[in-house]
Amino acid sequence: MKSKILLLEDDLNLSETVSDYFEEQGFDVICVYDGDEAISSIYEHNFDLLLLDVNVPNKSGFDVLKEVRNQNKNTPAIFITSLNSMDSLEEGFSCGCDDYIRKPFELKELLIRVQTILKREFSNKNELINITEKITFNSISNELRDNGVEVKLNLKELKLLKLFLQHPNELLVHDRIYDYVWDYDEEYSDNSLRTYIKNLRKILGKDKIVSLKKLGYRFNQE
Repeated sequence: MKSKILLLEDDLNLSETVSDYFEEQGFDVICVYDGDEAISSIYEHNFDLLLLDVNVPNKSGFDVLKEVRNQNKNTPAIFITSLNSMDSLEEGFSCGCDDYIRKPFELKELLIRVQTILKREFSNKNELINITEKITFNSISNELRDNGVEVKLNLKELKLLKLFLQHPNELLVHDRIYDYVWDYDEEYSDNSLRTYIKNLRKILGKDKIVSLKKLGYRFNQE
């Protein structure tokens, strides 16, 4: 499954240029053109990263990220803006951004910054994670492969796998899993979680995910 990016940019030419470039690099890009649209899209989709222009209609990029952070959404974010003052830079980081790039910028530089931030989710791991001798997970493209063949996961199975890979050999209590895998406005389900666990065990091996009764789950990674 491709990494999904939200691009908030009201300059139509720049929006098209950036989205085309990132889609060529294997990303899934959703473009929005004002702050209200961005907020709605963030709540409708699960993004791996947000690219936010600041001076956009209705809500500024700063206000968008403040609202997102106030809802305890920690999706990585990069501001892309023509603002070049130190005050703007300081405000951007105080809103909770992970990076800040000034216009005009090279597309390659933006790509490098995006890739670097996405790798931080797996800060102590390489881009390609060996789960077993045959099964690998690419932390940038979100691709799970068995003997080189891509294995399709639904979104919640993917998020669950990423959570396990970020916290190997660690007890993950049920509430922590629910907070990560389900969106804030979704009702979590014990039965659904058990189904996702069962599906992952079929792919990875039943011994990879250990159930600790009434506590949670632990992912075994050597």
